[in-house]
Amino acid sequence: MSSPQMLDLSPSLGGRGMQSFSCSKLKLDSLFVQWFSLSSSQHLVLQLLEDVKAGKPVPTASPSKVSSPHTSHAFSSSTPPLSPRKSSGPSSPFSLSPIAHNSAKLGTPPIFIPQFYFPGTGPGAAHKASADKVDAFFAVYPQGLSLDNLKALLKQVFGLPTPLAYPLFYKMAPGEEGLVSRAALRAWLDRAGFWGLDGPGRAMEILRAPGSAGVTPADLKPVLAGILISHPGLEFLAESPEFQERYAETVIHRIFYSLNRSGTGVLSQRELRRGDLLAALGEVDAQDDINRVARYFSYEHFYVIYCKFWDLDTDHDFLLSRDDLLRYGNHALTFRITERIFSQAARPFSTGNPAQMGYEDFIWFILSEEDKTTDTSLEYWFRCCDLDGDEHLHSSELYYFYEEQLHRMECLSQESVSYFDVMGQLHDMLNPENSTYYTLGDLKRNRAMAGTLFNVLFNLNKFVQFETRDPFSARQEREEIGVTEWDRFARQEYQRLADDDGEVEAVDAGGNTWGASALEVDL
Repeated sequence: MSSPQMLDLSPSLGGRGMQSFSCSKLKLDSLFVQWFSLSSSQHLVLQLLEDVKAGKPVPTASPSKVSSPHTSHAFSSSTPPLSPRKSSGPSSPFSLSPIAHNSAKLGTPPIFIPQFYFPGTGPGAAHKASADKVDAFFAVYPQGLSLDNLKALLKQVFGLPTPLAYPLFYKMAPGEEGLVSRAALRAWLDRAGFWGLDGPGRAMEILRAPGSAGVTPADLKPVLAGILISHPGLEFLAESPEFQERYAETVIHRIFYSLNRSGTGVLSQRELRRGDLLAALGEVDAQDDINRVARYFSYEHFYVIYCKFWDLDTDHDFLLSRDDLLRYGNHALTFRITERIFSQAARPFSTGNPAQMGYEDFIWFILSEEDKTTDTSLEYWFRCCDLDGDEHLHSSELYYFYEEQLHRMECLSQESVSYFDVMGQLHDMLNPENSTYYTLGDLKRNRAMAGTLFNVLFNLNKFVQFETRDPFSARQEREEIGVTEWDRFARQEYQRLADDDGEVEAVDAGGNTWGASALEVDL
């Protein structure tokens, strides 16, 4: 059946035949095997063998007549089968495809292809369903949507947190009547391609300015302004516009600290998608007590940050000098690490002046100092300690910072720990890939011990606490699910500040509800 006469190529190949076209030969061999596996082909072959045994003449085909009508009729079964005609409707997801059908005949495991097309669903159907819901809203409010109506529409139709209604409301540029018309909203939704986007994509379109590649800090101000005027947990700030502004500024900087991993000052769609901003806004929607929203929006967290800054800023010019920062945490930091911070090794100062740290810079500092387990904080301190900028922390760099710690322990008459002893312990705990230096990857693989390494190098108070720690308390802290080092610090510091002021009203059994008088401390 596969004689050279039948498989010979046309004369235009110049006599090279199948020897120069190995791929073609393999394909023809595959087609022959497929043809030979058919029951009709096997019946034909057996019939020809019987004819040969009986001495009957066997039909043959010459090279020039391979495609003649007689040959085609005699060997019609050698033609590969056509693709099966499509049925009028979608096939069952459990039915075998043509590939699986042929594979079963060849003796290979069948390939199951599940149904991937479902009539009546998809982007078009979702678009129509959302558009119908939008039209239903305007059927109830034909004059236009107020801000509260727009909040309900975003939540019920698009599944977005209601604080996103504030920037969208002002994007629609409502007239003096303060209503969003159907035509304006539908035009914006179509122009932004809003119908086919997911939650983070829709939030990006609402927040960013037209033509912008991402979300800037200024784009988040309408969201915070709306939360300040509408959230019941922040009503007491209505008479303090200055602190409203500082609260909004703090929240925005905290968001960018956590989400803007590129450090560009512009949140990309990828960063917004990978972050937890939408989830935090959803918590703001659900919680009447803003302090229960630990991510970004807690007033207690803002209070701690602002009071810490205010205490250090003795001249109240809203700028910190080196001497101001050295007083942080009862002079916990070494002079050398403070010098590295003011050399802008960790990040450039927002003030543009290397001798003055602004409020935004202090927020980055305190978040990094009090929780050394996050990616941002580890990168912050790694850059400070990497003196030569080679992305490796060598023994000489570690000793440069620890040397001042040894001197401070001696001055305070504390028992000093030799450099080799403490670094040997940390080396065993961190287990770096290369025993001669630490990389940022080594620290991120063991975040708890990475924070201890930095505390040993430049924070004497936390170093002493680590040496005298209670193992039972440490285990209890590790068992607190969902509570970060920053949450723990802010909770303890807020309690201390409130006790010092003497205006704590009461604490419920859960320890989370604070009286308004404790929040209205004269700063």
